[in-house]
Amino acid sequence: MSTPAIELTGVTKSFGGKNVVDRLSFAVASGECFGLLGPNGAGKSTIARMVLGMVPPDSGNMTVLGEPMPTRGRLARARIGVVPQFDNLELEFTVRENLLVFGRYFNKSAREIQALVPALLEFARLEGKADARVSELSGGMKRRLTLARALINDPHLLVMDEPTTGLDPHARHLVWERLRLLLARGKTILLTTHFMEEAERLCDRLCVLEAGRKIAEGEPHTLIDEQIGCDVIEVYGGNPHELSAVIKPYARRIEVSGETLYCYAPEPEQVRVQLRGRAGLRLLQRPPNLEDVFLRLTGREMEK
Repeated sequence: MSTPAIELTGVTKSFGGKNVVDRLSFAVASGECFGLLGPNGAGKSTIARMVLGMVPPDSGNMTVLGEPMPTRGRLARARIGVVPQFDNLELEFTVRENLLVFGRYFNKSAREIQALVPALLEFARLEGKADARVSELSGGMKRRLTLARALINDPHLLVMDEPTTGLDPHARHLVWERLRLLLARGKTILLTTHFMEEAERLCDRLCVLEAGRKIAEGEPHTLIDEQIGCDVIEVYGGNPHELSAVIKPYARRIEVSGETLYCYAPEPEQVRVQLRGRAGLRLLQRPPNLEDVFLRLTGREMEK
């Protein structure tokens, strides 16, 4: 069995006396996309910084690309590409200049970097923007440039912290497309996200976090099948607690979050019959998703 690209064993990190990462263990296989899924404050960004050797754990053990962290973090970072949560591009430089300057951090010559730039621009779909200032780019273009910049050292591992936050749906889908290309090329990706659709589309496996603790781990569809396993009916309007009593005999489980009632129903039509004719109700029937898994495990919806 090959050495994991990332391995954490019993890792804990606290700030101000509060555990931000709590006895966390997981392993990421080479060539897979592994997602850290959770709301803001779940510890995702702290884990990403520990993987990069920027933040030392208080206890536990970590290896990244076979190197113990953070003691040999510099060696590991030479083979890692990073897409931070917020773009940190040089706004007054051109697209090409951003790539040229960043490449020098990896001790590449100007000639070597110049040779890489056309392929990186093509990958990011920025061929026509090579000489445009970054300040003139759209948010989606900036994000794709940040991704291209992360590939300047041909990394084995990409650490991506909330890579599509703030993007419109079209720009988000373009980034997802680029990430799937990288996975097809054999890259390993550690992805932190609070977008359920992003996790379902990209991740081979994921770790669901709450308050720094792992509350579930596995393949997205396996988690959905294990934790939910039936259609969901969302009920809006009326008194959710009163409605719960009406449909309880026909539901596998019922959750109430705010004004929304979630009914997990093996026989959805039986639930619909019980609610038919009630004024002011709106029903939405859909397949289960990772949001339902999070609600099932924590008793609350994912907070963005």
